[in-house]
Amino acid sequence: MRPSLAQLFRVFARIGVLSFGGPAAQISLMHTELVQRRSWLDEKQFLGALSFCMLLPGPEAMQLATYAGWRLRGVAGGLIAGLLFVLPGALVITALALGYASYGQMPMVQAAFTGIKAAVIVIVLQALLSLSRRALSGWDDWLLALTGFVAMFFLSVPFPVIIAVAALWGLIRAANASSEDPEPTSRAAAPVPLGQTLVTIATWSSLWALPIAMAWAMDAQFLVDLALFFSKLAVVTFGGAYAVLAYMTQAVVETHGWLSTAQMIDALGLAETTPGPLILVTQFVGLLAGHAEGGPALALLAGGLTLWVTFTPCFLWIFAGAPYVDAILARPRLKGALAGISAAVVGVILNLSVWFALHVLFGSVARGPFGPLPDPASFAPINAGLTVVAGVLLLGLRVGMIPGLALMAAISGALHFLL
Repeated sequence: MRPSLAQLFRVFARIGVLSFGGPAAQISLMHTELVQRRSWLDEKQFLGALSFCMLLPGPEAMQLATYAGWRLRGVAGGLIAGLLFVLPGALVITALALGYASYGQMPMVQAAFTGIKAAVIVIVLQALLSLSRRALSGWDDWLLALTGFVAMFFLSVPFPVIIAVAALWGLIRAANASSEDPEPTSRAAAPVPLGQTLVTIATWSSLWALPIAMAWAMDAQFLVDLALFFSKLAVVTFGGAYAVLAYMTQAVVETHGWLSTAQMIDALGLAETTPGPLILVTQFVGLLAGHAEGGPALALLAGGLTLWVTFTPCFLWIFAGAPYVDAILARPRLKGALAGISAAVVGVILNLSVWFALHVLFGSVARGPFGPLPDPASFAPINAGLTVVAGVLLLGLRVGMIPGLALMAAISGALHFLL
């Protein structure tokens, strides 16, 4: 069944507004709406599209929505689906970030955020456990995950280097496996001419680069630096926002000085409360950085620019690669590269879990020769207690993410009022 553009708009507007809870919940919602309820896609098409989107950098749920829209109604459908998946959350993030910039330093607000930070430790741990069950199937996967953790936490190896090495390892492993047990692979012909694909790449690459060039022409160095950094991030965001957050924080806090570590943790906590992809945390960072640099007007400009360079590449990957999905999925070496990246990302998210916990549980964390070094005298027992409560709520009682965050904010705020 081929829906009209109006039907597509209504369905993806609903998906965009209800897409809380991270990629697993978002993908499940799309499966219900597109496969089970309306039969717009069959099971094989949906799973094939999901596999393709997992090969790409960027938020797989948003890219899955874009692919589904493209499959149903071409480029117009892809634009409708992708934009509606992002825009509701982007509007909420804009309001939250501007409110945070104005009122985030109030004692009561800071107290509420202490509870949210405690919950974020547990939420990241949940993501780690979920991914490890899917990604770690053999001893070499576990070794790759451990190596990724050691490289990033103790040796400060840049995230893009870890991803590149993991992809190379996955390619070699898949090549060796296919040589020992060769399987026939289909050589599906490209369904569109190469010239058309090159035009698509050139068009979307130009759209991606246009605001960066405009900022450079106006000598707006802050905006140029912001756009170039988040453009680079868009290319290496394999494994989702959790995987790149520690790398992003290091660059945002230490290299550029746009935000503090505490503000970065608050940004993730607020991004967890909004619909849409978690990578919208980049927009929050852009808004706060712009506000600190030049007030609300620059904040809106910086947030919009960050949003543009984060998600325009997603449309580039989908519109250029979608016609080749069947051919791409028939290549086992690409799947091997993805498996290697997924295993390494487990270690990277473990690094993020430990990094978050140290900064929430200790008031002072210095950078030692081998990774973060907390000051034992700065241990915060109240924060530790709140983390235990968050674990009981989210892992033990399985309270939903949004109610859990709200409860932790309320508990922490009440403790501040009582103590």
